[in-house]
Amino acid sequence: MRDADGDGLDGGFTSAVLEALFTSAPLGLYVLDGDLRVLRYNTAARGLRGLPVEEVLGRRLDELVEGFRTTELAALAREVLATGRPLRGYPLRGRLPDAPEREAAVSVSVFRLEGLAADRHGLAVAVEDVTEQEAARDRLDVLHEAHRLIGTTLDAVTTAEQLAEVVVPALADAAVVHVLDELLRGERRRPGPVAADRPLRRAAVRTAGPGWSLAGDALETLPFATPFSRALEDGQARLMARLGDDGARAALGAERADRLAAAGVHSLMTLPLTTADAVQGVLTLYRAARPEAFTGDDLDLAEQVASRGALSIDNACSYLRERTTATALQRHLVPSRTPELSAVETAHLYLPATAGGDWFDVIPLSGARAALVVGDVFGHGLEAAAAMGQLRTAVRSLAVLDLPPDELLARLDETAARLDGTTARPDPADRSTVPAIATCTYAVYDPVTRQLTAARAGHPEPLLVSPDGTVSRLDLPPGAALGAPPGQREDPYEALTIELAEGTVVGLYTDGLVSGDENAPAALRRILAQPDRPLPDLVDAVAYALASDRAEDDAVLLLARTRGLPDDRTASWTLPHDPAVVATARELVRHQLAAWELTGPAFETELIVSELVTNAIRYSEGPVRLRLVRDRRLICEVSDSSSTSPHLRHARATDEGGRGLFLVRQLSERWGTRYGTRGKTVWTELALPED
Repeated sequence: MRDADGDGLDGGFTSAVLEALFTSAPLGLYVLDGDLRVLRYNTAARGLRGLPVEEVLGRRLDELVEGFRTTELAALAREVLATGRPLRGYPLRGRLPDAPEREAAVSVSVFRLEGLAADRHGLAVAVEDVTEQEAARDRLDVLHEAHRLIGTTLDAVTTAEQLAEVVVPALADAAVVHVLDELLRGERRRPGPVAADRPLRRAAVRTAGPGWSLAGDALETLPFATPFSRALEDGQARLMARLGDDGARAALGAERADRLAAAGVHSLMTLPLTTADAVQGVLTLYRAARPEAFTGDDLDLAEQVASRGALSIDNACSYLRERTTATALQRHLVPSRTPELSAVETAHLYLPATAGGDWFDVIPLSGARAALVVGDVFGHGLEAAAAMGQLRTAVRSLAVLDLPPDELLARLDETAARLDGTTARPDPADRSTVPAIATCTYAVYDPVTRQLTAARAGHPEPLLVSPDGTVSRLDLPPGAALGAPPGQREDPYEALTIELAEGTVVGLYTDGLVSGDENAPAALRRILAQPDRPLPDLVDAVAYALASDRAEDDAVLLLARTRGLPDDRTASWTLPHDPAVVATARELVRHQLAAWELTGPAFETELIVSELVTNAIRYSEGPVRLRLVRDRRLICEVSDSSSTSPHLRHARATDEGGRGLFLVRQLSERWGTRYGTRGKTVWTELALPED
């Protein structure tokens, strides 16, 4: 050994240094012989203070410290003895003889001592106490695990289970997570602490071993005036290090304290799950198997983990609340039942998954026709549901105008482009403001001509099931999605008209019905290829085959079986452009109603026909077409070549005319005008007497 000047130190100084190392240095130091027996040791080292010399010298290290896992260390020490390569910083955990209730962590370094005795070598073992450093590292590991695991889902119960998984067994032997039941039902949370009588759901229970009888998913109230309820009431954590203390028994109650003692619990903590202004529930941690009591450091760590869990549970409950609200809004906006019409028999399937913007509708139109609508707003949540409600209302408003399907979609596209840009985004990563985007199919079926006219805006093609069971797609031009940016618009919407055999089933659906399963389209076609099966049964079969609790999108299916009005339920005439034919028109109507045995509405119908035919002859050129349709109501239609819409006005007392359309409105249940490629048709509907 040399000093700073390079001179050798005298033997006395060297002896003093060695004596200090083996008597007062805080570092554990051992000298072992070739059999790994202790020849000399540091009596000041932690864990050996106060032990008699005869209990240490001559014993193997693994015999001396039985609380440490030293089997592998002994093998490594023999390898150092044989090779001379030192072992540095080998970690060990265990319990020291002078503190068996606390786990300690040490770092062990082993190096060979040359020529310790004759031709044999020995070992020097340095043991550093790193308990505090390892404890700090363990706390960081727990916090890292909390940030990695908690909050990866928007399900509150799963989040509670993740919270329990983080703390057991890393911090506690058992954990119970209670969450306010009202939050798990999608209700709005109230600010401030929680009264003791508020019901909580035992959302998660996790234990490190057997002997615990608690089960999850139980509704209960926490016992009054205990650390559990007090943590809820004031939002402050409680630490009960030793449950055997009189104070702990008084806080828990003797009976409850005895039950916990019987389960081996000796220490517990209760931590409120709080966000900035509200308490979500409470986390309770127990120790039973490990002898260490909870400490203040444990409480600090648990509070940080509980804070992370509370924030994630709050996010999950907020999502549930929004989804519940959106689902309620969506269900309110989507029709619960479809109207009974002569044109079609309908049945529908609605499978909500994410409170999206899927919708359907069946709208009665003039002339006994029916409109079939299915649409899908991109996105989920309240915004998508609100956009869906706006578009559905717009469709119904435009349908009243009796617009052809392609023109209706063109106007609906303009409406979608004007909606708030935050309602939906086709690309979630795109934060720019874009118009709301949806897809839609609009079809009109006429039971008199048995023709279906349809157009679509980026929506899946409808399916047609003929009376013989053949399933085919209606080859509609695709069209652009509603509200798409100008750069994504394609050609104008195009309508297709085909004649259907009576009993044909028309199937309109959203892509959520067949997405996520490559076999779904074939399964849908296979189920629908049963034309004689009642529509409700077909809808049920589709639901059983394609519904999934793992679906990521809503799904809608609308089935419509077409009907045709018998030829004897309609009558039409072409009248010349001559004022004298007004009387002829009244006579034709009178005879037709008599043939139908409808004498009740004859007078009103004659007045309506007289007024409409008179207006057609006065304001148009060419022949006039008169048609009567006996449906659920008596329909009267007068068509001419003019595109000028009749205007209803209120005549003054001195006016000689201007009261015709007012009388038409008063005598009719409904009336309106629809336009065709050549002129217009003014129609009215009159109620028929009940049989």
